[in-house]
Amino acid sequence: MSDISIRKEGKAGRITLTRPEALNALSYDMCLAIDAALIKWADDDDVALILIDAEGDRAFCAGGDIREIYEIGLSGDHTRAQEFWRDEYRMNARLFEFPKPVVSFMQGFTMGGGVGVGCHGSHRIMARSSRMAMPECGIGLVPDVGGSMILAHAPGRLGEYIGMTGARLAPGDAIHAGFADYVIRQAEWDALKADLIRTGDPSHIDEAAIPPIPGNLSAMQPMIDAHFGGGSLGEIVASLRAEDSQFAENTLELLGRNSPLSMACTVEMLHRMSDTRDVRTTLELEYRFVYRALEHSDLVEGIRAAVIDKDRNPNWEYDMENLPQEAVEHMLAPLGDKKLTF
Repeated sequence: MSDISIRKEGKAGRITLTRPEALNALSYDMCLAIDAALIKWADDDDVALILIDAEGDRAFCAGGDIREIYEIGLSGDHTRAQEFWRDEYRMNARLFEFPKPVVSFMQGFTMGGGVGVGCHGSHRIMARSSRMAMPECGIGLVPDVGGSMILAHAPGRLGEYIGMTGARLAPGDAIHAGFADYVIRQAEWDALKADLIRTGDPSHIDEAAIPPIPGNLSAMQPMIDAHFGGGSLGEIVASLRAEDSQFAENTLELLGRNSPLSMACTVEMLHRMSDTRDVRTTLELEYRFVYRALEHSDLVEGIRAAVIDKDRNPNWEYDMENLPQEAVEHMLAPLGDKKLTF
């Protein structure tokens, strides 16, 4: 497959995303290939660790292939999209639960589906120039691929802020929020990969790490915590509107770009996930939303506005003031016999 390279080198099982012209966006076939390799390598004594990287400087992985999802949405037959998410989420769970070290090297942008590949391992590496985001609310989706669990356990109310605004995280913020572990100079990556392949021992990663520069979100945390502790989207918006400050004004502008239904569901999901670190529980909840997304959410319209027509003027079904709680409950209701299983 030209979009991904999967092979054994030395003591490493290697997964390289090779689709740089598409910012290494994940296709369904790429997800299936990763999952198959993980199944095979879990019991392979020749594989001491997994090494995940990507070609190109612009992105480790900028997310799932949402053009593919859009075309499925227009077709009216949503089965293939539901299968895509089902099998992607099973792969995310397998990565999270993998019994050997999983080392990811994330250059450029890591967003959305890329978080599900790069941020569930044991050793998550960024460069100084790397950036991370979960921008799903901007296209009518919710933070998924297990990312909602990371957000739910971020310090204070950072998870709600990051998930609702789609904020881009510099390495210091990504580490602070729980998406990454190390900053290592990108010029040293090749030598470190060679060492991992030769030894199968990730202990040298600690020696190569440099201190992360504190990010903007750390400084903003008192303001974020003050406004994003509400139990619903409406309460968060009301808190921001009650304050005359640059932070409140800027944040309301960010929220105003995104799908109110997606943001409201994100808040509810993070609150439900706050007491668990079980990735399967997380993915099962996320799957409830995405299973219904093409028919009952803003997803098709969000992709149209952001990626297809690029007019940046989506017509969301609701606005932030009149979103009924029943719409949130519907999107996150159990799926019965359609429930995600592992």
